[in-house]
Amino acid sequence: MKRFFSLILMAGSLLAKGQQNYDVSLISKQLMPYASSVVRLSEESIEVADAGSQTYRIKKAITILNRSGDDEAEILVWHDKTTSIKYIKGFVYDGGGKLVSKFNERSFEDAYAGNDFSLFEDARVMHFQPSVMDYPYTIEYEYETRNKQTLSFNSWVPANSTNMAVEKSSFTFTCKPGFLIRYKEINLPGAVQKGTNKAGMNTFTWQVSNVKATREEPYSPNADKFLAMVKTAPVEFKYGTLTGTFSNWNELGKWVYDRLLAGRQALAPSTVAQIKELTKGITDEKQRAKKIYEYMQDRTRYISIQIGIGGFQPFPAADVDRLNYGDCKALVNYTQALLAAADIKSYYCVVQAGGRKVDFDPSFASMNAGNHVILCLPFKNDTTWLECTSQKMPFGYLGDFTDDRTVLACTPEGGVLLHTPKYTADKNLQIRKATLKLDTTGEIIGDMITTYKGTQYENQESLTYESFSDQIKGIKKSYAINNLEVSKLKFDKNKDINPNLNEELQFIARDYASVTNNKLHFTPNLANRSRGLREIRNRATDVCIQRGYTDEDEIVYTLPADNYRQEKKPLLVIIEKPFGKYTASLILIGNKLTYKRRMQLLDGTYSKETYAELTRFFEDVADADNYSTILVKQ
Repeated sequence: MKRFFSLILMAGSLLAKGQQNYDVSLISKQLMPYASSVVRLSEESIEVADAGSQTYRIKKAITILNRSGDDEAEILVWHDKTTSIKYIKGFVYDGGGKLVSKFNERSFEDAYAGNDFSLFEDARVMHFQPSVMDYPYTIEYEYETRNKQTLSFNSWVPANSTNMAVEKSSFTFTCKPGFLIRYKEINLPGAVQKGTNKAGMNTFTWQVSNVKATREEPYSPNADKFLAMVKTAPVEFKYGTLTGTFSNWNELGKWVYDRLLAGRQALAPSTVAQIKELTKGITDEKQRAKKIYEYMQDRTRYISIQIGIGGFQPFPAADVDRLNYGDCKALVNYTQALLAAADIKSYYCVVQAGGRKVDFDPSFASMNAGNHVILCLPFKNDTTWLECTSQKMPFGYLGDFTDDRTVLACTPEGGVLLHTPKYTADKNLQIRKATLKLDTTGEIIGDMITTYKGTQYENQESLTYESFSDQIKGIKKSYAINNLEVSKLKFDKNKDINPNLNEELQFIARDYASVTNNKLHFTPNLANRSRGLREIRNRATDVCIQRGYTDEDEIVYTLPADNYRQEKKPLLVIIEKPFGKYTASLILIGNKLTYKRRMQLLDGTYSKETYAELTRFFEDVADADNYSTILVKQ
């Protein structure tokens, strides 16, 4: 009996030693500034026991300090045809480290992870978020997945967001001898530790500890400029029946071209004949390409299809031609085939698309680098780019989804890194002119014409496809003008490589100006007002303005009579900084009150010390934009 109780006490002692103490009071005070969450312990690993599969494991405990950190408590486990989940389990603790609840795989919701525009996508996600009302709390979990491919691996990011501190985190890549990997360490305080485990497998281990939270800062650069991370990629790999090898972008692009694209551009003879007839008599190669691009747009629609290797490999062009739909890969491949029928050369290009500009790293080739495909037409001295997933995008225009970034062109000779066009501040234009009458009741009536160019072409472009009633609703949201009543709204588009959109608006707005004692009081800038920028002291990151633009406004008010004067000092503001310029003026001549505004923000990376100056710039702009005038009748 004594031996029995001794065993129980020993087991209890081992259990106590094995369980981490997640009492929040144990977190170093040095980690608390700017932190909404703290990773107490994280152990991630990838194991490649054979060339065709990988096992991913994670054990993680994260303390949520306040409501802003709740998103970090959500557990997402992705799975699909090639990825299976072996187990999931976890615990929730209160601020003192006391166990509150347990959870396992049955506690998760297994949801479809595709999108609204997918025809079929086998991606699913198991997700769970604890229902905790009191802060702080800690969630501890672990799970394991098996993936039947070694073409791509997860990156390790110890603090995967701003406002997250890390007590201790490690990542281990284990592989059989002979399986070679490449890796890139970014913003890490220490280097990899290499070794061999008891099973004779090679190990690569990285670890960090006591990492302070990085504060979220406006106009911050991309995460890889300031967050620690490790990227890994294979040298030789296997994905289903496909095998390959690459150590640079040239080799990866060559593999994509030879193994994923080759033989998938064949078209029916009737389609080839149709393309030749369509372009017959057009001698200019670029004009032939434009005709083919618009033909493709007219007869296809974008539908995502992501199944296994289909996430990387396009459907055959003949299938798209027959079915009239495809995802980005399939539509680019199909457009390539149509262009080839007219003897026009083009390149299938992988890109990291999105609102933020992300370049491919020239020194580290990886299949994880891109999430989208576009088409490049290397005309002599006039390279042209095509977005093939949109039925509405003008020929040769990319917009802010894929502009100004390095991409991988997959050619017969191999992969080549190219750069997409940049839309500069002087091309991203919004030019507005308004002629308005202001009466003695404070009502304004007149018309306003706005022209959008460059990436600002997209400011209102989506409205042009809406019903008139929805267009009116959209305009009222765009312009914060009280009592706005629209009598006419018209859009005109010029859809060429440098597109522009004209918006013509006629309207009435009652009580725009307040009227008291023969005075008219109102804000001359009725359509384009800026906001101030959050002040941050001791900024940690450089200031990164990803995209520049230029706005010009001219509004002429015709007053009820010519015997008004400005009671306040007339508006005249001129600001010039390395990152932008701003001018605003208000001039009264006779019964014409003319307001002019010009705002230009210049893209670029500026030192972190610039941020205080940028804050003052936006504050001064906001003050000038909200300037109100008082007109006194004499």
